[in-house]
Amino acid sequence: MRVLILILFVFGARSHRTDQKYWRDLAHAELEEALNLKLNQNRARNVILFIGDGMGPNTVTATRIYKGGEGYKMAFEEFPHVGMLKTYSANKMVPDSASTATAMFSGTKVNHRTIGVDATVAENDCPKSLDPEAQLKSLAAVALEAGKSAGFVTTMRVTHATPAPLYAHTPNRHWECESVIPQESRACKDIARQLVEDWPGRDLNVIMGGGRQMLVSNSSALEGDPINLWGCYSTDGRDLIRDWMMDKEQRQLKYSVVQNNSELSGVNFDDTDYLMGIFANGHMAYEFERNHGPEGMPSISEMVEAAIKVLRKNPNGYFLMVEGGNIDMAHHRGRAKTAIDEAAAMEDAVRVAAAMTNEEDTLLVVTADHTHTLSINGYPQRGSNIFSHTEVSPYDHKPYTTLSYGTGGPGALHYEVVDQNLVRKDPGNSDDFMYEQIAGVILDENSHGGGDTTIYARGPKAHLFHSIHEQHYVFHALCRAAQIGDHATDASAHTTLAFTVLLLTTAVHLLF
Repeated sequence: MRVLILILFVFGARSHRTDQKYWRDLAHAELEEALNLKLNQNRARNVILFIGDGMGPNTVTATRIYKGGEGYKMAFEEFPHVGMLKTYSANKMVPDSASTATAMFSGTKVNHRTIGVDATVAENDCPKSLDPEAQLKSLAAVALEAGKSAGFVTTMRVTHATPAPLYAHTPNRHWECESVIPQESRACKDIARQLVEDWPGRDLNVIMGGGRQMLVSNSSALEGDPINLWGCYSTDGRDLIRDWMMDKEQRQLKYSVVQNNSELSGVNFDDTDYLMGIFANGHMAYEFERNHGPEGMPSISEMVEAAIKVLRKNPNGYFLMVEGGNIDMAHHRGRAKTAIDEAAAMEDAVRVAAAMTNEEDTLLVVTADHTHTLSINGYPQRGSNIFSHTEVSPYDHKPYTTLSYGTGGPGALHYEVVDQNLVRKDPGNSDDFMYEQIAGVILDENSHGGGDTTIYARGPKAHLFHSIHEQHYVFHALCRAAQIGDHATDASAHTTLAFTVLLLTTAVHLLF
């Protein structure tokens, strides 16, 4: 049935059909699929959670049009179960990635810019963040406790706001290395050290992304890999990659460390139970800028493939988090085409994960941590280039772009003074990766949006995502699906109940 829907979509999109039969057949195919839907009640042996950072509904729509047209369906849009997540944090209407990731990974809404600690911890409150009662246990932690493997893949620094809640507890998301922690807060360990030295970070089976300058002190800029000026820079003399390797040596664990495409492609997965891949000083390169050669960085799809090869060896299953973080980075710069191209790259990675797993035992979930202020404007013709112009304004008689932002950086100021009048510039070539769309309000960079995000799911207990949910519900639903954490006793409880019913039924038959 899905094949029939896809055929209708493809041929309809190519021909731009508008006849009654096309629309009727399309609706009937979707209706038939809905009527034949069966719920998968299995236990999720494996859980893969994709986070498109900043990938709000408008980003998804624009990516769909970019990849195949208005009628196209991306891989995760084929998933049978869909819900919405309310993304507000404990103290903000519009959240950041640290608080939203903590909510999804730990089941509790927390304060803005805090990681892995509950809402009793205010931003920068180091003493309170050290209170064990305030520290939250993550999906990675409960998976490891259940005997599963666990890990993450990100296109960001491995110490950044989205992956860090899997293993760290800190009152400030920016404390990625020691150099930015105030003297009065030095009792708090930086995020990089927590990843390598503390549990559960040191026991994660897969760690892949950027962030070398947080892990290795006094890191040098390399060709195509500059020092990231937006992130902290470690100067304390530690080499945490070396420390990670020494820990694995001491525990006689099989591991691999890789730093480029050539080394990743050479990994012997049969002899690797722990894989660390650090591919950049800061964040990894945008897909359109990525060096595909031996010394370059892997794509998000290539990292996902490698991660699954490591994790799937565990007979108890695994938990994997994948972040397409450069979607958010491009949105912050106001570069809509780059953001949407990054979302398209993450969709390719979802296809890889779907092809490498079985939906009978693997719960595959795709969502976003928050939205951005991206809008799809005007009345462009069906089949138009999503990055092009739409109609001409009747007021200044100039075209405007289909995509724009509510807020943006200085590059989004598309106005100039002509004859002492402020006039809007002609949009120019907006179909460019570096083009910054016009914004309504100019800030230092584009801000997040506060809208709901969509969550897509396939596999065991995917139907738990079915409505409008609080964002922290994700943690509890995934634990329930995999029967880990607080839900680890569900399976045995159901077995005990079934056994009790069987005994009672047998007794009744014997008596009568």
